[in-house]
Amino acid sequence: MRYILASASPRRKVLLKKIIKTFRVIPSAVDERRIKAKTPATLAVKAALAKALAVALTHQKDIVIGADTIVILKNKVLGKPKDNKDAIRMLKSLGGRTHKVITGLAIVERAKKKIVTAYETTKVKMKKIADQAIKDYVASGRPLDKAGGYGIQEIEDVFIDRIAGERDNVVGLPLKLLKSLLRRFS
Repeated sequence: MRYILASASPRRKVLLKKIIKTFRVIPSAVDERRIKAKTPATLAVKAALAKALAVALTHQKDIVIGADTIVILKNKVLGKPKDNKDAIRMLKSLGGRTHKVITGLAIVERAKKKIVTAYETTKVKMKKIADQAIKDYVASGRPLDKAGGYGIQEIEDVFIDRIAGERDNVVGLPLKLLKSLLRRFS
């Protein structure tokens, strides 16, 4: 039995190494922007499942882990910024407010026709952020591949007031939840 992470995220790879020593990384070609759902949690789970299933098609005997993280502010999903201007807009809208981070998880083992899905929600309260601090962070180029336009591991000390829930979920892979789901595959 081999594990595969169906994600290109270097952050997810680092997190997964904490609980699984040996696994392969095979990013899926799924365009999650095309996935529609009635709720943010359902959206995150559907995207994670689409990614896991896409990779599991050609790796049927392996256990494939898919994940998708989204940021929600006032019931509006904030995806990855389109450009620097969009990243600045997102970060300004998050400043001084509490938002939710939801990561959907899907684990697929096609050979056994086994699929498990779940999601984790964490609340994050940002500090009021100075315009120059936002511009400096965006100029680094780091926000563009992250939901909500930020990586908590990069800005926690400067931008974050408090986190209610699992920090790893905000990074992109809720390890406690993932460990409990993986027990169903042993």
